[in-house]
Amino acid sequence: MLTGRALAEVGDTESSRRELEAARTVFRQIGAVPAADEAEALLAPASLPAGLTAREAEVLRLVASGRSNAQIATDLVLSEKTVARHLSNIFTKLDVRSRTAATAFAYEHGVV
Repeated sequence: MLTGRALAEVGDTESSRRELEAARTVFRQIGAVPAADEAEALLAPASLPAGLTAREAEVLRLVASGRSNAQIATDLVLSEKTVARHLSNIFTKLDVRSRTAATAFAYEHGVV
């Protein structure tokens, strides 16, 4: 699934879709329902508000769930600096100045 996410981030949507579909199939075969659901969500048509990328939406969902930057970094296997950069981009795109305002936006616009 990580390969599918990486390919999506660099704009290779066809390869990303192929990788995510394969991951979803394997996860279902081995009974890893949460992982299969995550792959399914990543395959859903992008209808993210405010020009958010899939990764930014993922970070925003974790922020909305109350996770700290350090926890998000651990969850997504990123550095804290990368998480902070994503948050900065999210705040700019949403025209907000706080995690609370970003969380409110996420709930109001169906990101969460």
